[in-house]
Amino acid sequence: MIPVFCAILESDNSFTHYNIHNKVREWSYLRVLFEKVKEVFFAVAPITVIVLILHFTITPLPFDMLIRFLFGSFLVILGLSIFLFGIDIGVTPLGRHIGSSLSHFNRVWIIVIAGLILGFFISIAEPDLQILALQVAAVTDNAITSAALLVIVSLGIAVMLVVGLLRIVYNFPLNRLLFLIYGIILLLAIFVPGEFLAISFDSSGATTGALAVPFVLAISAGVSVLKRDSRSSEEDSFGLVAVTSTGATLSVILMSIISNLDGLTGDLPISTLDDSWILAPFVDTLPAMALESCIALLPMVIIYLIFQTFIFKLNKKPFKKILKGLSYTLIGLILFLTGVNAGFMRVGSHIGYELSALDNRYITIIVGFVIGLVTILAEPAVHVLTDQIETVTSGYLKRKVVLTALALGVGLAVALSVLRIQMAQIQLWHYLLPGYLISIGLSFMVPKLFVGIAFDSGGVASGPMTATFILAFAQGVAEATPGADVLRDAFGMIALVAMTPIITLQILGLIVKIKTHKKKVRKNA
Repeated sequence: MIPVFCAILESDNSFTHYNIHNKVREWSYLRVLFEKVKEVFFAVAPITVIVLILHFTITPLPFDMLIRFLFGSFLVILGLSIFLFGIDIGVTPLGRHIGSSLSHFNRVWIIVIAGLILGFFISIAEPDLQILALQVAAVTDNAITSAALLVIVSLGIAVMLVVGLLRIVYNFPLNRLLFLIYGIILLLAIFVPGEFLAISFDSSGATTGALAVPFVLAISAGVSVLKRDSRSSEEDSFGLVAVTSTGATLSVILMSIISNLDGLTGDLPISTLDDSWILAPFVDTLPAMALESCIALLPMVIIYLIFQTFIFKLNKKPFKKILKGLSYTLIGLILFLTGVNAGFMRVGSHIGYELSALDNRYITIIVGFVIGLVTILAEPAVHVLTDQIETVTSGYLKRKVVLTALALGVGLAVALSVLRIQMAQIQLWHYLLPGYLISIGLSFMVPKLFVGIAFDSGGVASGPMTATFILAFAQGVAEATPGADVLRDAFGMIALVAMTPIITLQILGLIVKIKTHKKKVRKNA
């Protein structure tokens, strides 16, 4: 349709080639933005529907809180859509240019330096991690500041990004590397207090968000040119996100051991915002979120300008396009964080608190299961992953089967998290230790392709809704449960949500392996 449209316009002397090009480009941008709005809307809508159902049934909300939630949901949809649009036209092309430039140098030490710098600043700008850092700071009354957590986690991400890139270059087996990393993590976890263990694994899930994943994958595509072994395989395109995210867990664990901050407790913070009118929390929150967003994205802009001056030397048009994408990313991040902090998460905490106050354990667990179920079904990245799995398995694993397995797994993870909050004798490591032992064990049994897919899928499952509404829901449950502590018991929810798909998809990979073997046996017979 677009070529025909252009041909018609060319026949009219009132249009210049420049105007035609601009019109087509504008329509293309609008189409991409519309797709992002649609994706985010279907991600947020299920949570909104559940809140409205609970409001009209067992947990009615105050009128002002309900209006703020709806307005906050609008800002989340608008902000996240603009943010993802900016990622597509700005951040992802920037990552591709950087990865391609690194391959031209053909020097491993350049990869190490670039990986450290880029990994650090990309992690700091990740919205899911910023939300988690703000929640930790609020719950601990700034005993752990958001800035400190962001810096510590970003340092760990930077180091492990380099490790992941070097794995690609030197063709080190992914399952062996993950075995070593998680072995170290599980060993160090023995010396870590429960509250820090929860934060460390939650940080890992929060770092693999909408900004970090496409940027990291774009860099890996360029770096793969430097592989010491020229053979290429599909499994090389998976696993980098999984290796990178372990840096968050390791860095927080080391921080807790070095700082010796034992005995931390947490409570839900009491709001000090001006509630004299309905939109007051948004007006009060906006300046702080704008400042934090600018500080987070400024290093990326500086890196881009440095690369443009000395390496890229892009023409005016692509140079402006990436700058425009970074601007959209900033605007979207500000709106998203404002909507989340001023209206969205408050309702999650309130519903969790009210459900626990009903003194009916099963209702809270069931609601948690349903929230986890619909959240994973609505995540746009999950649909991309399931389509990819169906393609690479040549149809052995149907998209609906994978999606159902993921949804049930994440729903179960949220339900188990609620149960852990309600039963003091259940500790987080009771879930994580056997879960990761099973995950590592399966990695030596399933096809290599599924190892990377499964460990990367944890980041897909723990998306924006997990880092915002579901974690806030868990905090509300912990606040209302006698004997529970918000910091120790509520955090860890993201960790379980990120762990479940690793087991689920590797089991499916094992099924594919068995089916393939049977097919070969029948063919030979």
